[in-house]
Amino acid sequence: MDWWQLHGHQVTSTVVFSVLGMVLFGIFFAILPKLLPFSLKKEMEDDQNTALGIVLGSIVIAMAIIIAAAVMGD
Repeated sequence: MDWWQLHGHQVTSTVVFSVLGMVLFGIFFAILPKLLPFSLKKEMEDDQNTALGIVLGSIVIAMAIIIAAAVMGD
């Protein structure tokens, strides 16, 4: 048996689920500014709101963990 017959399914599923995870993450990141009652750009760039940056970073990491767990099937 060659390498592709042994590992082709894992490679294919990894690529498919990685793309799916990135698409879901992109959708989340596109919807997030619409859900918030303030302008992210104004708060981050103009007001230099460090606390908002930390909270948004935490949300992004949390969503990435949730999507990774969903894709892995755990």
